[in-house]
Amino acid sequence: MPELRAVRGDITEQQVDAIVNAANSSLLGGGGVDGAIHRKGGPETLAACRALRASHYGGGLKTGQAVATTAGNLPAQWVIHTVGPVWSATEDRSALLASCFRESLRVADELGARTIAFPAISTGIFGWPMDDGARIAVDTVRTTPTKVEQVSFVLFGDDALKIFAGALQGDQGPK
Repeated sequence: MPELRAVRGDITEQQVDAIVNAANSSLLGGGGVDGAIHRKGGPETLAACRALRASHYGGGLKTGQAVATTAGNLPAQWVIHTVGPVWSATEDRSALLASCFRESLRVADELGARTIAFPAISTGIFGWPMDDGARIAVDTVRTTPTKVEQVSFVLFGDDALKIFAGALQGDQGPK
């Protein structure tokens, strides 16, 4: 099992083999983490995403799937793009969120990545509750066989950092 850690920071500045992009299905950039990665990755990352759209992913990347591109100007070697689900109060989509983490680790293994940085997938504009998102992320990474040696959950704010740190220690907090 890889070493798991939660860090406060900017995912676009992480010195890891691969960073995970909480992408939108178009693969062509957007807001939040997706927009930041595309801005810092620059034209190489966007061109790689456009090439994916022109070939295997003409209809976009499906929720829960993952695919890699060059990281362009980012300090990482690769960006692994995954599309998280939008949270729903009436439909359990947790399997799709878990798939984002499993599929990203699978792609990382195919690339030979030993270090990877994840954002808090789906917990921003997609509305997933942070505590549940952290639990799913940590549980999935802990139970997914991988050759990755270090997984960092890179959180933008102190509240998210505290929640992920608690999930790493097994503290799920009040239900």
